[in-house]
Amino acid sequence: MVTFLLERTAPLSQEEAWRRLTEWPRHGEVVPLTRVTVVPPGPTAEGTLVVARSGIGPLAFDDPMEVMVWRPPTEGVSGLCRLEKRGRVVKGWAELEVHPGPGGRARVIWREELGVRLLPGLLLGTAARSVFGSALNRLLRGT
Repeated sequence: MVTFLLERTAPLSQEEAWRRLTEWPRHGEVVPLTRVTVVPPGPTAEGTLVVARSGIGPLAFDDPMEVMVWRPPTEGVSGLCRLEKRGRVVKGWAELEVHPGPGGRARVIWREELGVRLLPGLLLGTAARSVFGSALNRLLRGT
């Protein structure tokens, strides 16, 4: 297992940063070889299952994540989403936080503990920081 932390300050309101981070299918658009579905479809709440399917053909695997905490930000109050990974291949958890930042900007924290069966920690940590750092940047940019 590896644990990593990503922090960004974005020229967005807290609400807009939260919307971009938790628009789950968009994660599939910014993470290579990944498609994301949500069960049940509709607004996210505690108990929602977010499933990221990554890979190609027979080498693909699911990363099901259950939303354990769902607390969207409100005026001046931080937001928090905690996901627990429930798959056979990928284990761990992720937390997405959106805080009030300087000058009305949003301060975003992505914290994750990640384990992938058969992948050594050093390789996984390096890859995760790169892939998820790029994904976070693209989600916040809206591209």
